[in-house]
Amino acid sequence: MANTTLEHLLEIEAQAAAMVNDAQEEADRRVRENEEKNRLTFEERYKAEIQSREESLVDKRKKIQEHYKKTLDDYSAEVSCINVDEKKFSVLFNKYLESGNH
Repeated sequence: MANTTLEHLLEIEAQAAAMVNDAQEEADRRVRENEEKNRLTFEERYKAEIQSREESLVDKRKKIQEHYKKTLDDYSAEVSCINVDEKKFSVLFNKYLESGNH
């Protein structure tokens, strides 16, 4: 009877070990699946963030270029409207040179 009980306990222990092994394999499988899912989610979010930042950068650069062009065009238009009296400028410039205050 003791031998039968011992065999029965060894059988139960073997079943328990098999169950533990199966549970560990299942846990490992779930961990791998979650790691892969999390990696893919991270990559998608990372790519979306990079794309968003690149689009923002391109948009800001375009606005800066447009502002620069407008400022330059406005300045050019303002300068082109100035009438320079070359004769008067020449007289004043010569007086300045003759004065020696330069």
